[in-house]
Amino acid sequence: NAIGAYGGSYCIYRALAVAMDALDPAHRPDFQNTEPTIAIGPHPQWGMPDKIVSFDPFGHLTTSLFSSQIAQGLDIRPTIAITKAHMKVPEIENLVKEGKLKVDGNIVLNVTGELNVVKAAVEPVWYLPGVASRFGIDEGALRRALFEDTGGMYPELITRPDLKVFLPPIGGLSVYIFGNPAFVSDPSKKLTVRVHDECNGSDVFGSDICTCRPYLIYGMEESVKEAQNGGAEGRALGEVIKYLVYNARKRSTGGDTADNYFIRTENVAGVKDMRFQALMPDVLHWLGITKIDRMMSMSNMKYDAIVGSGIPILERVPIPDELIPVDSRFVS
Repeated sequence: NAIGAYGGSYCIYRALAVAMDALDPAHRPDFQNTEPTIAIGPHPQWGMPDKIVSFDPFGHLTTSLFSSQIAQGLDIRPTIAITKAHMKVPEIENLVKEGKLKVDGNIVLNVTGELNVVKAAVEPVWYLPGVASRFGIDEGALRRALFEDTGGMYPELITRPDLKVFLPPIGGLSVYIFGNPAFVSDPSKKLTVRVHDECNGSDVFGSDICTCRPYLIYGMEESVKEAQNGGAEGRALGEVIKYLVYNARKRSTGGDTADNYFIRTENVAGVKDMRFQALMPDVLHWLGITKIDRMMSMSNMKYDAIVGSGIPILERVPIPDELIPVDSRFVS
């Protein structure tokens, strides 16, 4: 009933495991005790056909909604998993030591800055008519482009127009919730949100040519503070393209200026940005969010996508100047 393979980008590794006889292709997972550790939804947005088109909002409820079918031997798998965890980040520990974050034993657990979080992993499940509508393009054109630019990997995109669901071989997204998850969908509570596009160079390895990690940490700090008060690889171009753009920026005649930032990207990649934020608000609707009090981002693309989807943003919060790495500053 769908085009593609389960597991997003990891379907390739599954194929390798099957090829090496390390995995029985007929294996059926044992889902006992894997249910979500907290309840999310259902929310009214789940039943609105234009609100969530890039994943299955019921993906975490598979084992309960289809328990009888699974018991009969059908291979039905979750596309969302929700768990509780503790997070430890060096910068957060420093904020606790500096007195900028307080230990409350609930969200900030101890003096080492360990955070209590709810985590959700969401795999992509595209409803092709909805995705096409979101981008304002013809579904046939979308199917043709997906078919041709994956080397013809999914012929059913062309031959089976009756199949409307596509499991793309791409990564999914993660959600981290600080504080009471029930408050996220409560419009009477203040909500601080950071929508973050993964950036391995900065997030993981601390590269100073962009503000991704500092802004992420600042977003976490402000989200924790809001919770205590009661209240998704950069631009999707790939790291090779991204580093080529960085080199072009560093060698620009006249310096690395803001005006030339996207020009350098377009020169190398052929497009300014391929994150296409139009699908991003889906996860906010899945969480039942109806307003955002403080948005920890100054991205116009993210702002326009969220507001355009029907979620008002009351305040946009820039990254403080002192948190911007030296090498990521533009020449004025």
